[in-house]
Amino acid sequence: MTRNEAEIYARDGYIIRRGLLSVPEVEDFRDHARKQLEEENKSGAVMAKGDKEGKTTLLKMWTKAEDDKYGLLARDERMVDLAEDAVGKPIYLYSHKMTMKQPNEGGAWEWHQDFGYWYNYGCLAPEMMSIYVALDKATRENGCLQVLKGTHKLGRLNHIRENDQTNVEQEHLEAALKRYEHIYVEMEAGDALIFDGNLLHRSDANRSDTYRWGYICSYNAVENAPFKKVREYGNFDELRKVPAGTFRKAS
Repeated sequence: MTRNEAEIYARDGYIIRRGLLSVPEVEDFRDHARKQLEEENKSGAVMAKGDKEGKTTLLKMWTKAEDDKYGLLARDERMVDLAEDAVGKPIYLYSHKMTMKQPNEGGAWEWHQDFGYWYNYGCLAPEMMSIYVALDKATRENGCLQVLKGTHKLGRLNHIRENDQTNVEQEHLEAALKRYEHIYVEMEAGDALIFDGNLLHRSDANRSDTYRWGYICSYNAVENAPFKKVREYGNFDELRKVPAGTFRKAS
């Protein structure tokens, strides 16, 4: 991060890096993912997470960063350097996943902090963050991410399980909505949102005729690796950083 970006990140809990991936890079990654994951969805190899209205968001998660396009982008030096600057310590890849909001179908995600459930998976400290890479233009109409600016400073709030999601408790959420600025993070394909694990965020359902896919990589401080194994993902594995754009060479 630049010094200015680091100051904004510390103050607001997020920054936006416009054009992190070039147009050819994002097209290469998106087209490969769209073809592969939609085929996997037909065979039942992709998860579907429901919302209150019954709409579903497709979700694909990987437990390790392999030498395929997904694993190589997660280890791309641009992603890793931003994450390490955000955490301020040596890091490893906690998880990486694709969220797929199909046209007119992709569901909403309610307000939550990622650390709200990572804590329950054995991570003691909030030395964690994520990078969301927009693979399609993200707008209010197709369910772009929303954040409450500065809420990372609240620390971990209580969360409850509702439907297929883990959401912040309503009483504290209502207070936060009154006190903190609500931002719709509209993005172009290739833009990246870098955000703190305690930042409150959500997204609406996709009510448009366009796709709204995003690739999310989450990173954790090495010293904050889970003290117990709750999930197949998230456990420490040495991060092998690769040069920018290496993922384009993978099939």
